[in-house]
Amino acid sequence: MILTKAQYEEIAQCLVSVPPTRQSLRKLKQRFPSQSQATLLSIFSQEYQKHIKRTHAKHHTSEAIESYYQRYLNGVVKNGAAPVLLDLANEVDYAPSLMARLILERFLQEHEETAPSKSVINSMLRDPSQIPDGVLANQVYQCIVNDCCYGPLVDCIKHAIGHEHEVLLRDLLLEKNLSFLDEDQLRAKGYDKTPDFILQVPVAVEGHIIHWIESKASFGDECSHHAYLHDQFWSYWNRFGPGLVIYWYGFIQELDCNRERGILLKACFPTNIVTLCHSLA
Repeated sequence: MILTKAQYEEIAQCLVSVPPTRQSLRKLKQRFPSQSQATLLSIFSQEYQKHIKRTHAKHHTSEAIESYYQRYLNGVVKNGAAPVLLDLANEVDYAPSLMARLILERFLQEHEETAPSKSVINSMLRDPSQIPDGVLANQVYQCIVNDCCYGPLVDCIKHAIGHEHEVLLRDLLLEKNLSFLDEDQLRAKGYDKTPDFILQVPVAVEGHIIHWIESKASFGDECSHHAYLHDQFWSYWNRFGPGLVIYWYGFIQELDCNRERGILLKACFPTNIVTLCHSLA
């Protein structure tokens, strides 16, 4: 799904001060029925992450943490089964999984002799049954399963989706009988920064020569695309020549402005691939 900048900003504007819940995503789908669920979720997640980065510091002051912790304790005393942490996160406009991490760290600091390590915290967030307090374990679990932008569940889903699209791209390259090296093969050759696939024989797409293809199972907005250009795409271009980036969930149309410089954007696998023998693959 390729959107103009104006279309993207209309969607982004609807996400201001919206909690990162699946209920919010359903409302967004009702507001923009022509957009795919996957595209809206990707935009939703990216916009919310920008918001969290802007407001992160205010939630991590000692005063804020202590206030949240006391509110949590008072809430579970009244009703330990109620979604106290989830409601608190939504009220103060903070990601539920990140709120769960704050409260878990504060709880462990109070009940353990030494400060908890990051690995211990991460392990407990991945498996709340490890938390040595049943009420808090349930509260953390509610936050994690109701957060569609942050947390171990989201990280696992994103990793699986990214791998799924890399496998899809590999299958499409094989179907077109295109010879390639994948990221693992390239790293075995000593390359540190590599695209997902290097074409051993370049092809042409819409009149542009392509030496490599990168798969992104996300929507290409300005912030993420410019970061990828700086951190990845121009490095690939310097080492391997011009290439193709596939944003499987779409991108802002105006970002596809570097074709003549050697970076082409698509929202799907191209059907008009031309090989060296000048025939359609």
